[in-house]
Amino acid sequence: MVFRLLADGVMLAHFGFLAFLALGGFVAWRYPWVLGLHVAAVGWGLLSVLAGVHCPLTAWEDRFRRLGGEQGMPRGFVDAYLTGVVYPREYLLTVQLVVAGLVAVSWAGFALSRGRAGVRR
Repeated sequence: MVFRLLADGVMLAHFGFLAFLALGGFVAWRYPWVLGLHVAAVGWGLLSVLAGVHCPLTAWEDRFRRLGGEQGMPRGFVDAYLTGVVYPREYLLTVQLVVAGLVAVSWAGFALSRGRAGVRR
């Protein structure tokens, strides 16, 4: 029971990380200190997508699920919970490009808001 709860907690943290990856730049508009964390998250996301680096959260969830008597994660987090579930598999690239667009817009908006803040001083 404990391992299943830990696995579910890791799964929720993973969803939170992905939400932060997509939208954290917008949070930085209000809380500028968040931008450094968002840059790190985007860097990790790029490394994962472009170089195929496996996320440790997936490994932890898999381990906890197995220790809890479940099958484990037969594939990666995104493949298990999002691709083919939330959106069709053939839209994976589209979803990745939308997330990249959200990041770009959020960072551009951050830069513009910081520029206007400097003008007001």
